[in-house]
Amino acid sequence: GMDRRCNVGWKCWRKEFEDLKPCFINPMVSSLLNKLANYTNVTQGVVEHEADEDSKRKEVPRMGTFIGVYLPCLQNILGVILFLRLTWIVGTAGVLESFIIVFMCCACTMLTAISMSAIATNGVVPAGGSYYMISRSLGPEFGGAVGLCFYLGTTFAGAMYILGTIEILLTYISPSAAIFKAEEVGEETEAMLNNMRVYGTCIIVLMAIVVFVGVKYVNKLALVFLACVILSIIAIYAGVIKTAIDPPDFPICLLGNRTLSKRSFDVCAKFTEGNNETKTTNLWLLFCNSSSPTAMCDDYFSLNNVTEIQGIPGILSGVLIDNLWSTYSEKGSIVEKKNQPSVSGSEDLKIGGRPYVFTDIMTYFTVLVGIYFPSVTGIMAGSNRSGDLKDAQKSIPTGTILAISTTSFIYLSCIVLFGACIEGVVLRDKFGEAVNGNLVVGTLAWPSPWVIVIGSFFSTCGAGLQSLTGAPRLLQAIARDGIVPFIQVFGHGKANGEPTWALLLTAAICEIGILIASLDNVAPILSMFFLMCYMFVNLACAVQTLLRTPNWRPRFKYYHWTLSFLGMSLCLALMFICSWYYALIAMLIAGCIYKYIEYRGAEKEWGDGIRGLSLNAARYALLRVEDGPPHTKNWRPQLLVLLNLDCEQLVKHPRLLSFTSQLKAGKGLTIVGSVLQGTYLDKCVETQKAEENVKALMGVEKTKGFCQIVVSPSFRDGISHLIQSAGLGGMKHNTVLMAWPQSWKQTENHFSWKNFVDTVRETTAAQQALLVAKNIDLFPTNQERFTEGNIDVWWIVHDGGMLMLLPFLLRQHKVWRKCKMRIFTVAQMDDNSIQMKKDLQMFLYHLRLNAEVEVVEMHNSDISAYTYERTLMMEQRSQMLKQMQLSKNEREREAQLIHDRNTASRSAPAVKASVAAAMPEKVQMTWTKEKFVAEKHKNKDTSVSGFKDIFNMKPNQSNVRRMHTAVKLNGVVLNKSQHAQLVLLNMPGPPKNRKGDENYMEFLEVLTEGLDRVLLVRGSGREVITIYS
Repeated sequence: GMDRRCNVGWKCWRKEFEDLKPCFINPMVSSLLNKLANYTNVTQGVVEHEADEDSKRKEVPRMGTFIGVYLPCLQNILGVILFLRLTWIVGTAGVLESFIIVFMCCACTMLTAISMSAIATNGVVPAGGSYYMISRSLGPEFGGAVGLCFYLGTTFAGAMYILGTIEILLTYISPSAAIFKAEEVGEETEAMLNNMRVYGTCIIVLMAIVVFVGVKYVNKLALVFLACVILSIIAIYAGVIKTAIDPPDFPICLLGNRTLSKRSFDVCAKFTEGNNETKTTNLWLLFCNSSSPTAMCDDYFSLNNVTEIQGIPGILSGVLIDNLWSTYSEKGSIVEKKNQPSVSGSEDLKIGGRPYVFTDIMTYFTVLVGIYFPSVTGIMAGSNRSGDLKDAQKSIPTGTILAISTTSFIYLSCIVLFGACIEGVVLRDKFGEAVNGNLVVGTLAWPSPWVIVIGSFFSTCGAGLQSLTGAPRLLQAIARDGIVPFIQVFGHGKANGEPTWALLLTAAICEIGILIASLDNVAPILSMFFLMCYMFVNLACAVQTLLRTPNWRPRFKYYHWTLSFLGMSLCLALMFICSWYYALIAMLIAGCIYKYIEYRGAEKEWGDGIRGLSLNAARYALLRVEDGPPHTKNWRPQLLVLLNLDCEQLVKHPRLLSFTSQLKAGKGLTIVGSVLQGTYLDKCVETQKAEENVKALMGVEKTKGFCQIVVSPSFRDGISHLIQSAGLGGMKHNTVLMAWPQSWKQTENHFSWKNFVDTVRETTAAQQALLVAKNIDLFPTNQERFTEGNIDVWWIVHDGGMLMLLPFLLRQHKVWRKCKMRIFTVAQMDDNSIQMKKDLQMFLYHLRLNAEVEVVEMHNSDISAYTYERTLMMEQRSQMLKQMQLSKNEREREAQLIHDRNTASRSAPAVKASVAAAMPEKVQMTWTKEKFVAEKHKNKDTSVSGFKDIFNMKPNQSNVRRMHTAVKLNGVVLNKSQHAQLVLLNMPGPPKNRKGDENYMEFLEVLTEGLDRVLLVRGSGREVITIYS
């Protein structure tokens, strides 16, 4: 380009200003021609984008707004619908409703263009077309969803253009080329669709080959196609002006008020006069059984006259008034002229065989919206050449908005002009049968209908080619970004970067559109995808503004989030107007794409505006979760898992995480905590490493949760800090899960039994439940499946129902699903074990849990020493069972009292001291004061003496008693549960006196000896499971 301009300039100089005028014109013209020669309308794609990223782009003549944005947009927006369907839409919907349709669609694209302008002015516009522009600005989820919708839309647009091309070819250019001919009357549509399918498939193959062989040829032709479109439109306007002076002659034949199709007869009359004799015409033969004037004729034919009217009365004829209102009709009804005299006879059944003009589909407002919308799409084409623009931030908004304004003006003016110039029956005649099979817009055009037929044929053909070039490049760009992994195969291409696989997929999807074969059925599908694409663009812009995303600072001055929001609402409305079931399917697809991209973790380095949304939502939700304890119905274990790390910062017991994910099944809160010994400044690197290891293991074990590593000079303090401060606001843990310290007897183990017992005390103090998994390394992985076996619960004292809830939660997971739940309870001497079993079954029935129940008898003296603190709880348990038999109104009063924490401390003075010593105030009593006292007196002799014994005992004596209890209980448990897959036991509390800690460990060790997998459970004392729904 440069050389030529220099040459021209140099010649001028040599001529020493001999002839100035042509010289000044010359550079102008030559530079304009030069720019036009560079005009293309194919999107850039990956190669240009990557070249631009490396900023080694070869200097191409940079394009301005007009050639770079305005013309491509114009060419892409004006399409096949304008030529093939607009007249029919005007005729069917009437001028007013058509105006509403077009106005809605244009408003929709205009609002989207404003959002697009905001995107284009938000930072540097990357090379490579609209996809890069949108995805780099909106983040991967929206970028991918918009990109794929846009891709599918473009592909189906290709199919629609091809169908349009064939329709023009077979209906208006050369009807004789049809392969399938209608054998019988009424089969025309079916034959036509089959022709479409055969020809369409051939053309797809041809076009795919052309695109594969050389995109540059498509580029070279872009200008030709553009010229065709512009000439056709000029021809229409010229024709309108001509109708005012001298309307063209397109007579239409009416029988009564019914339009006749001119395909099968020539003379519009029943008789012709010639040589003083009256002959019947071809028309007569079509309605009567012989050509004699006395033949039997169709009723309607006999009763009505044949009249001829002008198809194009002209702009001054006032035909606009007739065309203002809509004329929707059923499929297969006859196109009739309003206010024309007509006498209806007894209808002949053979109406299908008559040469009337029939409607081929059922029409109503919403169908027309779906068919019309594709003619306003194409607004993204302005950013196709984003890398070649001199100033993309200025050109894209200006060019796109101007192009939309121009095309909106063209469409709206055409609607009025069509309504004002053309007779209503001709408008409603989709394939121009009444005007000798001419294209209806063609009849209006000047100088001849062929201008439009040929012009529209080439422009549609070109648009199809461009869709087939643009779509694969778009798909390739999405694939190369790697945000939707399953389409990455389509990222590969030829050496020069032309996408090959993507082209094949595009052709295949196009073929689906071709097999649908009817332009009117393909159009709504493509409307859906484009509307979805535009909706996402608008939504993303509105969301980014509302969330005040830091990176969203568009410089476009006319942008406001309300416009984006309006645009989004309009897109949504149009989707549901077009067809609600397509809309639902399309939204489902787009939602799936969005969630899939999000789920696959689109960690692209181009930030995203949506992360802000989730942060806002999370903050809102956290503030909504009250700090108070949740209602019993909603209680679920929110776990803090305490992990041990070895010197390499690797997790010692990975099965603890497997167990966590089995227990949670992905629900609720999980915090995985661990303590490193030392100071944070020294252990910074180790902390990061430890966190990575833990997170990696959480990923492997599918534990969804958060990881928290604390560095503390002492191990015990670290754990204490975790128990106190893990969690945020209402999202705090209420349960601590840890592994039993297997080597607690070895002194050098830093997590000694002292730490363990202190942790037990701290969870109790913090009112948190505690789960201790013994033999954790024997626990199942997430891949194992138990085909049979039991989960055994030993319900020795009642501590809020935690024991019942855990097996129920575990059995939700595939590992434990086939296990049966068994509940064992220990009866004391004075308990009625048969009654107890019935009560327990009743209780479980009310809790809606399935489990087998067994009552194991044991001596009172043995169990009384099970724990200092829980003997009272023991009675609470039998009380709870008796509660099942209370009358209904009493039960309601119980419900009131369930949360009354102070019952215990207000109870009779006789037991006050023992209660205070035995259990913290927090234990929630589930019975009333009077009952409590009565119950105490009934059991007075046994229980109070039991307490006295415990308090008066010498420590060593107590230890012997405890060990004895542990051994006896262990025997009972082993007897029943040795082969259970999991045993859940109440965990007795540690002694008040620190001296007994080591014995306490020994006691637990003895209690659980010989069992494979044990979970010791210590409830928080609050009810966690309820019989009230």
